[in-house]
Amino acid sequence: MQQQGGGQPAITILRATRDHLNDLVPLFEGYRAFYGHAPAPERAAEFLAERLATGDTVIFLATVQQPGAQVVPAGFTHLFPSFTTGGMRRIWILNDLFVAPNARRYGVGRRLLEQARDFGRETGAARLTLETQVTNHAAQALYESLGWVRDTQFYMYTLAV
Repeated sequence: MQQQGGGQPAITILRATRDHLNDLVPLFEGYRAFYGHAPAPERAAEFLAERLATGDTVIFLATVQQPGAQVVPAGFTHLFPSFTTGGMRRIWILNDLFVAPNARRYGVGRRLLEQARDFGRETGAARLTLETQVTNHAAQALYESLGWVRDTQFYMYTLAV
């Protein structure tokens, strides 16, 4: 996407439904490719369709439109529910955040993060959490500019099953 007339494109954030599946799959596959996964668009469509049908996660879709141009999918964020035992409240795990390369530097990622924050507040969540690659400095700078704080008290462990 190229800027026309030097203006910023109009960004719209909406909660995705099954009607947005065709817009989400290429973005989801872009996210997976960024993290080194082989393409699997059919499986991605099935996975996303199930999430949207069951409502067990929340996906926000960003679109952009330049003046006089068509609306195009630009990015998404995917929130997974969890809970804090100590706080006895919901937590939202911001599991995925992706902005298409041709839509970067317009504020799409910032708007998606703001939408996630607002959604967390609306649902009474205690907090949102996320993790990112140690080398993803651009994302880290964006998160920190919006008030996200890097955890210095806990280590994260995983166990493949």
